[in-house]
Amino acid sequence: MSRQSISFTEPNNKWLNVQIESNEYNSKSELVNDLIRKARVQEDELNIIRAKLIQAEKSNFTHQGQKEMLSEFKKELNIEQSL
Repeated sequence: MSRQSISFTEPNNKWLNVQIESNEYNSKSELVNDLIRKARVQEDELNIIRAKLIQAEKSNFTHQGQKEMLSEFKKELNIEQSL
């Protein structure tokens, strides 16, 4: 595992400490790694949404605009995550 040194702003440091004190996480490293994992999953989901939007626009299959399609895909993702 790679070892890094990072600095936090005071508000972010306080927030991190609250999370650790609540026993949600054992260390700042664990918390930061979890945040990064969640960001990576979110990025993957956004890429899926973008691909679906592009596919739908190119197919002329729908009369929905980007905003309507984006809203629909987000709803689908929330349903899939809760299963």
